[in-house]
Amino acid sequence: MSTETVLGYDVFVADPMPMNGSGPLPNGVPRMYQPIAVTLIQGRSDAVLVDPPLTTAQANAVGDWVEATGKRLTHIVATHGHGDHWFTAEMLAERFGAQVVASVGTIQQMHGNLGAREVLWDKMWPGQIPPSPVTAVTVPGDSLDLEGHELNLVEVGHADSEDCTVLHVPDLGLVVAGDVIYNGVHQYLAESPDGDFTAWREAVDAVAALAPRSIVASHQDRTLDDDAPRLITEHRRYLDDAEAALERYDKPVDFFNAMRERYPDFIGTTVLWVSAQALYLAREGGDPVKNLVNAWL
Repeated sequence: MSTETVLGYDVFVADPMPMNGSGPLPNGVPRMYQPIAVTLIQGRSDAVLVDPPLTTAQANAVGDWVEATGKRLTHIVATHGHGDHWFTAEMLAERFGAQVVASVGTIQQMHGNLGAREVLWDKMWPGQIPPSPVTAVTVPGDSLDLEGHELNLVEVGHADSEDCTVLHVPDLGLVVAGDVIYNGVHQYLAESPDGDFTAWREAVDAVAALAPRSIVASHQDRTLDDDAPRLITEHRRYLDDAEAALERYDKPVDFFNAMRERYPDFIGTTVLWVSAQALYLAREGGDPVKNLVNAWL
């Protein structure tokens, strides 16, 4: 590690928030979205923000948090295309004069999610999401320099969506994993409609190959630590258990109840129900995009 500057990271976790949808979950609880984690990697004077949040209110809170550090925000990184991790990127970029960056694949996925705002995102949170033009650009070698330290965007392929990356900070032994790794939160399985999580397992293997000490998951239980070996082990186990439950049960509600019973302390049962509906709708065929929208709404 360079001796010229101090490097560290902090995490802001936005609490679960209400969302529109067709009635309560099968267990009777109202629909609530997952917590969203935003990471700030800090040098002595400058900082880089990773995976800005979804709503205007969340972005204002994150912006105040960043401003309180007194650091100059140079870049905002999006690890993947899901709108809950970049729709407020340009809002924050304008506030701090920062540049939004992402990989080629992530930028393509961002355009796809922007196209889905009217039929999905804005129906779940009407009036709460700011204008979200795709202004992200690539950087040479998918690498940023923060006061002499490398921050590398590493492509890992399909996880809970296509074209995912993680941000690797070797000098911290840190991976900011986006949605490739979850931490105490039910995983969004709906975009693996065949119920085969091989590609996601390979993405997790790619993270493990970086040998991180710490992993920040963009959906996390704030009471849990960032210990990388624990997160990797638990994430793999969840995929195994989900695959086994899909093989065992014929109805989405039975899958939902089985996973809740297996992981009683996990946050994010709304996303578990969305995943269950999407996976079982896929078994019946039909348009995959319509299945996803129907699962959410």
